[in-house]
Amino acid sequence: MGNDFPADCHPALVQGGGLAVPTQGEFISMKTKGAILWGVNQEWSVEEIEIGDPRNGEVTVELAASGLCHSDEHLVTGATPVASYPVIGGHEGAGVVIKVGPGVTGLKEGDHVVTAFIPACGQCPPCSRGHQNLCDLGASLLAGTSISDGSYRVTARGQDVVPMCLLGTFSPYITVHQASVVKIEPDIPLQVAALVGCGVTTGWGTATKVADVRPGETAVIMGAGGVGMNAVQGAAAAGAKHVVVIDPIESKRERSMEFGATHTYANVEEATAAVNQLTWGRMAEKVMITVGDIQGENVLEALSMTGKGGRTVVTGMGHAANLDVKLSLFELTLLQKDLQGAIFGGLNPRAEIPALLSLYQAGQLKLDGLITTTYSLEDINTGYADMRSGKNIRGMIVYTDADR
Repeated sequence: MGNDFPADCHPALVQGGGLAVPTQGEFISMKTKGAILWGVNQEWSVEEIEIGDPRNGEVTVELAASGLCHSDEHLVTGATPVASYPVIGGHEGAGVVIKVGPGVTGLKEGDHVVTAFIPACGQCPPCSRGHQNLCDLGASLLAGTSISDGSYRVTARGQDVVPMCLLGTFSPYITVHQASVVKIEPDIPLQVAALVGCGVTTGWGTATKVADVRPGETAVIMGAGGVGMNAVQGAAAAGAKHVVVIDPIESKRERSMEFGATHTYANVEEATAAVNQLTWGRMAEKVMITVGDIQGENVLEALSMTGKGGRTVVTGMGHAANLDVKLSLFELTLLQKDLQGAIFGGLNPRAEIPALLSLYQAGQLKLDGLITTTYSLEDINTGYADMRSGKNIRGMIVYTDADR
């Protein structure tokens, strides 16, 4: 596409009806829409924004869809701190590369990509040890400045905007570093591909990698939302004998049976008694906390369902200032239990995003059924209201010309 922008967007620098040639230090931008958060406990404001041209190592992507993940709700509540406001939300997207900056390798215009909320440079110590989900570039996730040169790519009302996880997929266009996107096969529907940028991979890896569910084990998943439902899929695929789901929402409990759950319960008390009976008192080998807003008491509840030498995995996000965790140190030591944190399911985005999409193509991973409701960008606040009420497993913004 060269220097052409989509017909319904407007370059900021125009001379005689065409694109201006930028002078040194000057960069082209285009106007579009985005969902902006101007402060804690405010609603998302859909308004005009400007997206900068790609600089060294960056690409501009036209997105087809963006998931409505609970992690962006933590920006609204203030549970996840950011360097400054305003913030453009969204970190779970898929689309087509429409422009490539200098120094980019392995990507070209027309490539289909999925955003990865953890950038992966492939060179830092964690990446070199096979832990791309812990890439050192993640230190900038909530700072908002670009990996390339420390500047900003999004502005609104004349102010610099922090993009969620260096992405900001609550806009139909993003300019991001190549470390934050993963190339995928062009025949995979972009709407479902967006899901593996966060929720699917995080849940699947929680069960298969971090919890390391083994055949014949009892696995408990606390919370059956966009992440938990995929932990259910992962545990079932790993061969768990019992896949126990705990969620207060009846519709989610029912849907979890379609994704591999064998038993479902509305609360921890019911589940604990049932797991005790199912396992003849040995309790579960693996318990995963995938609730949308984790509290300190959830850790004690999970460890209480974990048997000798078993593992509890903490995947759900909580408030950054919440330092109060309840657990029995007596049981942790004497029963040799393992309490393990997890980000991105412990998986490597560059390898696992294509791998999971291959499983989808082979009919071994369910993605379409995860999308409960689709929304326009203008309806983003309705989407999050539906999430809070428990209506959705995953809401999805599907971009149309009206959103651009």
